[in-house]
Amino acid sequence: MVYNTSMDLFDFNYNEENNLTTKPLADRMRATSLDDFFGQKHIVDKNSLLSRAIRADKLGSCIFWGPPGCGKTTLANIISHMTKAHFVKLNAVTSGVADVKKVVEQARSDLKMYGKKTYLLLDECHRFSKTQSDSLLPAIENGDILFVGSTTENPYIAMTPAIVSRCRVFELKKLTDNDIKEGVLQCLTDTRGLAHMKVDIEDGAMNHLIHFANGDLRNAYNSLELAVLSTFADADGVVKITLADAEESTQQRAISVDENLYYDLLSSFCKSLRGSDVDAAVYYSERLIVAGCSPLLIARRLVAHASEDVGLANPQAMVMAISAYTAFEKLGLPEGRLPLTQAIMYVCLSPKSNSVYTTLANANYDAVNNSDDNVPLHLRDMHYKGAESRNGVSEYLYPHDFGGYVKQQYLPENLKDRKYYYQNFNGEEGKMKNPKDDD
Repeated sequence: MVYNTSMDLFDFNYNEENNLTTKPLADRMRATSLDDFFGQKHIVDKNSLLSRAIRADKLGSCIFWGPPGCGKTTLANIISHMTKAHFVKLNAVTSGVADVKKVVEQARSDLKMYGKKTYLLLDECHRFSKTQSDSLLPAIENGDILFVGSTTENPYIAMTPAIVSRCRVFELKKLTDNDIKEGVLQCLTDTRGLAHMKVDIEDGAMNHLIHFANGDLRNAYNSLELAVLSTFADADGVVKITLADAEESTQQRAISVDENLYYDLLSSFCKSLRGSDVDAAVYYSERLIVAGCSPLLIARRLVAHASEDVGLANPQAMVMAISAYTAFEKLGLPEGRLPLTQAIMYVCLSPKSNSVYTTLANANYDAVNNSDDNVPLHLRDMHYKGAESRNGVSEYLYPHDFGGYVKQQYLPENLKDRKYYYQNFNGEEGKMKNPKDDD
């Protein structure tokens, strides 16, 4: 399908505002309003807290957490366009305490003299050290600035708790293929994007770009831009993007099997692992790789099955699978296939137990449907002032004082008789002793 407008290429205004000759496509296409934002409906729906706060210019300090290319920086950009406050952007990797202090001092001045708030967007905020975070904390606490953090890491683990506790955390998800397709289609007809060109992109090429974007809209834009700019227009001025062009721009070969066969091969690989058939598992893994499937997808499935189908019967299977995953990341093709195959063989030849899977399923059912948060008194945290008056006094039996195990209640009262783990006696798990079985 050919995408263009009535605009003539030579009449297009390459002025400083558009800056189409220097700005990357992904940057030009960055949304400036919630109406143009792709995906993340769970947090940007019209009636969501985030959407209402942005539209009302009442958004406080917050952290956007999610995978690359899912819209974290774009949301911050939308805030900068829709708010009446100043907006300052820093990167935690390149900015130091002096940069933070300078922003804070200016923010205090603007707030005092003009009553104007300042948002500080901090990209890669998980990279901020404790010293840097401490320099920012008083300003957040006093309301001198409004903090907007952007991170790919879990902020509850990677960031200073004092900062996180003063922010509302919004978790963004990986974009779906439909989100990616919507974004690509818009950029082909948008004046900020490629509307000044006639682009004819084959369906196969479009699907390839979407698939290998892997939920990252920036990846899709970058690959499309490379394909378009590196392809000569025909006599009619049309830039035709074929599957071969898309493969070159992503540096990934298209999967040479149809969708049904792809999932059949993947399913057969997983079931061969579970069925302990080394020959079949290695064959299906190679068939998928030869067809164009990412070996890392196979490695991820291997890690999952090392836990789901082997588990405690041979705990080393998980170690082997993760080692193979890491080795492939370091080596790539073709050498990376050796440790991957070794781990596939190891998982196949290991004794099997699905007790990890069944225990998780059993416990999850109660966590969702029969939750009881009345933690037994003797298990509650007693390490803070006033804990005894809040919780009462109940003696906790320290297992090591009794040789490593002593009978006492751990589950909440309503769930105290529940049993989630049923031991499998294959391999190493059969050698393990569950002391509760003797109670």
